[in-house]
Amino acid sequence: MKRCESAHQDMAAWVRRPAAVEVLSAEKTYPGGVQALQPVDLRIEQGEFVTLLGPSGCGKSTLLKMIAGLLEPSDGRLLLWRQPVSQLHASGKKMAFVFQQPTLMPWACVHRNVRLPLDLAGMPRDQADARVGDALALVGLTRFAKALPRALSGGMQMRVSIARGLVTEPDLLLMDEPFGALDEITRHKLDAELLELWQHKKLTVVFVTHSIHEAVFLSSRVVMMAARPGRVVESFRMDAPYPRPADFVLSPAFAQHARQLQASLLRASALAEEGRS
Repeated sequence: MKRCESAHQDMAAWVRRPAAVEVLSAEKTYPGGVQALQPVDLRIEQGEFVTLLGPSGCGKSTLLKMIAGLLEPSDGRLLLWRQPVSQLHASGKKMAFVFQQPTLMPWACVHRNVRLPLDLAGMPRDQADARVGDALALVGLTRFAKALPRALSGGMQMRVSIARGLVTEPDLLLMDEPFGALDEITRHKLDAELLELWQHKKLTVVFVTHSIHEAVFLSSRVVMMAARPGRVVESFRMDAPYPRPADFVLSPAFAQHARQLQASLLRASALAEEGRS
C-alpha cells in the first residue's frame, strides 16, 4: 500500500510541476507575408534534452528564437515555467542562448568574454570573477582564461561561448547548431561534454541540429519539423539510458533510432517538396 501511495504522490507532483517550455499555437508570419511557422504546440518538461530536427527552412531556428524571446510570434503564446517569455524573471528561472557562431569580442580575453553577461547585469566584480572561474572549469578552459579568441581553435572558441551561457547559471539552455561548423572529431567531443554538463547542472536543453547522429546521441526526445510552412510533424523518444559512452554510436539501439529518424526526415522532406508544388 505504501508503495502505491508513493507512486501516486510522485505522479501528482509531476502533474503539478510546470513545464519548462510551452508553445501554445504559436506561429510566425513575416511582414512580406511569408509564413515561417504554422501554429505549433509543443511542451518541454524540466530536465529534458529536446532536439529540433528537420530539413532546411523548416523553422527550427525561428522556433528557438521565439522561445528565447528574440522573435515575437504573430499569434499564439510561449510560456516558460508558466510565465510569458518577457516575464521569465517572475518564475525565478533563467535562460541562456548559444548561437551558431561564438560571437566573441576579439579584443577581450576569454575571462572577460565569459564575464560579459554578468558585467551587463551589474554583478559585483569579485562575485562575477568567481562565477567565471567556475564556468571555465566546467568547459575545461581554466588555463586559457587570459588568452585572446584568435589564439583558440574553433572548438575552444565554442567552449568559451558555452561558458558565457553557463556563467549566468541558467535553468534553460537554448542552442542553435552550435557545433555545425566544427570537424567531426571536435564535434563528437563537445557533444559528450555537453551531455555531462546537462546532467551535472540539471539543465533543460533545446538544441537545433541538422545531424541525425548528433540528435540520437544527445537527446531524450527529438522533434521532427517539416517546411513550407514550418511545422512539427513527429516526435520521438530516445529511450537509450544515460550516460551515453562514445561506443553508444556503435550499438544496435543507436542504429535503430538513427534509421527511425532518417525515415522521418525523408517524410518531412517529402512534405516540403509538396509545399513547393
